[in-house]
Amino acid sequence: MTFAIVSLYLVLVSELEKSTDLFLADKVHVLQTMLRERPDDGDALREEVELESAARQYERFYIRLLDDRNRPLLVTPGMSDQLDLAQLTVDTRSRPDRTLRMKGRDGRAFRVTSTSAQVGSPPAQTDTLQIAVDVSQKEALLARFRFWFWAILLGTCVLFPLVGYQIARHGIRPVEEMATTARHISSTNLRERILPDGYPFELASLAATFNQMLDRLEESFERISRFSADIAHDLRTPVNNIRGEAEVALARARSAGEYRDVIESCLEEAVRLSDLIGDLLFLARAESPLSHLRRERVDVGQLLGGVKEYYEASAADGEVSLTTAVVGKPVVAELDRTLLQRAVGNLVSNALAHTPPGGAVVLGTNADFSTIRIEVSDTGFGIPANALPRVFDRFFRVDSSRFHGSGGTGLGLAIVKSIALLHGGNVEIASQPGQGTRVTLYMPVGSSK
Repeated sequence: MTFAIVSLYLVLVSELEKSTDLFLADKVHVLQTMLRERPDDGDALREEVELESAARQYERFYIRLLDDRNRPLLVTPGMSDQLDLAQLTVDTRSRPDRTLRMKGRDGRAFRVTSTSAQVGSPPAQTDTLQIAVDVSQKEALLARFRFWFWAILLGTCVLFPLVGYQIARHGIRPVEEMATTARHISSTNLRERILPDGYPFELASLAATFNQMLDRLEESFERISRFSADIAHDLRTPVNNIRGEAEVALARARSAGEYRDVIESCLEEAVRLSDLIGDLLFLARAESPLSHLRRERVDVGQLLGGVKEYYEASAADGEVSLTTAVVGKPVVAELDRTLLQRAVGNLVSNALAHTPPGGAVVLGTNADFSTIRIEVSDTGFGIPANALPRVFDRFFRVDSSRFHGSGGTGLGLAIVKSIALLHGGNVEIASQPGQGTRVTLYMPVGSSK
């Protein structure tokens, strides 16, 4: 900015000097023409030299006409009062036809020049023209310019830091608010949010991303809290059952058959407890970044057939039809056979547990160039629409009493989703209450881990 103002000042000085020089050159030209073409027109010459300057209020000029012996012929009135004429002659004689700067008697600034002028045509003699222009108004203009330049520069040196500080404070305010919000966040307080209203676009985007992160953290903590409560409940139930059976058995002497019944009941609860712990360990390993799949070529149609054979007895006991629907060419991919069997087995077990007698469960698969789809559908009770978003959460049960009655832990669908994600796939569920449920596993054909 300073460079621009200095440059503007220099241009202004140059233009003012150029304007004065052009004025002097114009006067010289007029007088030279009059002396050359009308040397006997003394009145016109006297008007140009003596009278025209007196009519000007600003930027007055003074002219002196000297003959070839340096004797004054015509002089603008008051010129001797303003200028040292002897000094003017000395200065201009050394540099004729040049425009010079000169100080007047009262300190005013002048631009002066001296040149020769031929009298008559052909010339009878050569006179000398001396012209001085009062440029004090222009010098005052430049002085005011310099004054205001330094005043503004000093003001900006004082004001700009203050303005910059305020702008910086205003700009950093959103960051400080984010930091304050972050300091208030803890495991017991995850409801704090940043209000990005009035923030710049970049910081508003950062605040929105920060709020989304807090939403995810709050959801994760809520899940962990529910998960901990569900673990405590599901572990307490079999432990209490075992303790109750043992206390009842020890309350009085019993027969060997009664003790055997108690031991069998305790064993059932121990098996259920062991299954629950096994499922929890599997989920913990599945979420570990160090988990690896043991991939091998798997014929998905044959795998579904093997699962069907395993559950045929359970289906027959529940009077439920269990079939596979595999059409077209075989679906073969690199998958973890054991994990896929567990995922499909969990889906079939759930379907059989929630399909009434006379219903049907169908296993199917198909594939395109990038994805394998494995479907397990049933004609069971169905799932309410408000429960569908949570069916893959751990320990979530649509009907707790029915799940407990069937020995379920509430982890089956969570395990299915973990297995799908380990393969780089996903799982979807669709259900209509009273009509049945369809769960679809999506596995990428070329995935690897």
